[in-house]
Amino acid sequence: MTADASTTAAAAAAAPRPMTEVTVLPHPELCPAGLVFAARQGRKLVDELLAAGIAIEHACEKVCACATCHVHVRSGAAHLAPADDEEEDQLDEAWGLDADSRLSCCVKVKGPALVIALPQYTKNHAREK
Repeated sequence: MTADASTTAAAAAAAPRPMTEVTVLPHPELCPAGLVFAARQGRKLVDELLAAGIAIEHACEKVCACATCHVHVRSGAAHLAPADDEEEDQLDEAWGLDADSRLSCCVKVKGPALVIALPQYTKNHAREK
């Protein structure tokens, strides 16, 4: 690798990731007023929601094994990778499933904007505080 190529590679690695504006619609418990925040592209949506202060459940520790991090992607889904078979299988267990349903542990943030609705309930019977 030449000095110019290595300098360019280092600059690309140090450059900030593009941001996505995430709008979370109001939820009576988790986000009563709704929230708009900038999320780093390429990161899991569940991690960005947690970093923004939204206590979304993730009982399986974000490995696509429980469906407690279920969300509805109301806008911006065209920029996201489609759900794979593993995510689709877990979504079958989610409460309030609809055509916009995704597991936030499987969604990598991408695109200019996302609008997210949090389901009223999860499949957990008890919530850890």
